[in-house]
Amino acid sequence: MNVNAEKIVTARERFNRAARCQAVDRPPMWLMRQAGRALPEYRKLKEKYTFVQLCQNPELAVEVTLQPVRRFGFDAAILFSDILVIPEALGQKYHFKETGGVQMDFAVTSRTDIEKLSVEHVVERLSYVDKALRMVRKELGDATALLGFTGSPWTLATFMMEGASVPKYSRALQLFREDPKTYYALAEKLTAAVTAYLKMQIATGIDALQIFDSHGGHLAATEFQEASGRWTDQIITNLGGKVPVINFSLGTHGNWPDLIASGANVLGIDWQTDLAEARKLIPAHIAMQGNLSPTHIAESTPEVVAAETKKILEAMRGRPGHIFNLGHGLTPGAKLENIAALVETVKSFK
Repeated sequence: MNVNAEKIVTARERFNRAARCQAVDRPPMWLMRQAGRALPEYRKLKEKYTFVQLCQNPELAVEVTLQPVRRFGFDAAILFSDILVIPEALGQKYHFKETGGVQMDFAVTSRTDIEKLSVEHVVERLSYVDKALRMVRKELGDATALLGFTGSPWTLATFMMEGASVPKYSRALQLFREDPKTYYALAEKLTAAVTAYLKMQIATGIDALQIFDSHGGHLAATEFQEASGRWTDQIITNLGGKVPVINFSLGTHGNWPDLIASGANVLGIDWQTDLAEARKLIPAHIAMQGNLSPTHIAESTPEVVAAETKKILEAMRGRPGHIFNLGHGLTPGAKLENIAALVETVKSFK
């Protein structure tokens, strides 16, 4: 028990203190993809509405955002949305196929396609996100932290150039290697769009935001900074430190120097990385988020989940700035009893 524990009266305060590497009574927790497919109450809504309808209707997005907080009492809510709202706001619409995965109306395959993308009206076109965040903030009050998010320019580019979910994302990587100037033109537009979008989110009263670089690991270590890292760094710099930024870059644990230098307040650690080893590398002024494997939630028992959760908590004991999370998002097969075991283990940790 920390000597300052008695001063923490809300989950929101716990999260905000941990994100700034300040003393807390226990690590705050939330789970990537906590809002959505793992919950029966979400599946019931999906019988009536498409994924895109749930995202674009503020009232429905608020309901889905709040469902996991009501059920499990997480310290933070994260807006139910999708990283592909940015391409859509730029002029590249998308939908989810009945068979699973994303399909976009067209693929960005040339400089001409890039020139057609319009940054000018991104914030206006995403006003439904602004409205939803303001509504959630009002619902949560001071009790629970609220997170916004976006995809990184690199990850967005990989989807936009394929035009769909595919087994292997290769077009953006090929463009970066063969015609970097054209890739930079796309990355610059995405950086401007994401920056404007996140500034809009900050204005709604969010407590922090996460940048998902879900495809950062597709790059060689020598390519990462130029293709992905530098653009995320620009966004973080442009936001001016108004709220803590969580930089979650999947599969890029060989790029710690670049990630540490990104300017992020919190580094998300994927499940492939030993948290105790990462702790040795990451400076004490940067918080760490993670990193239970999501496969435990889907495939293990509550007893195993509790034991594995405790191992992570013990590995981070005494380290200010630990936010408990998974090492990637919840899967559709996540077991509710396993989520409950995780929550109870974190809440009872002393």
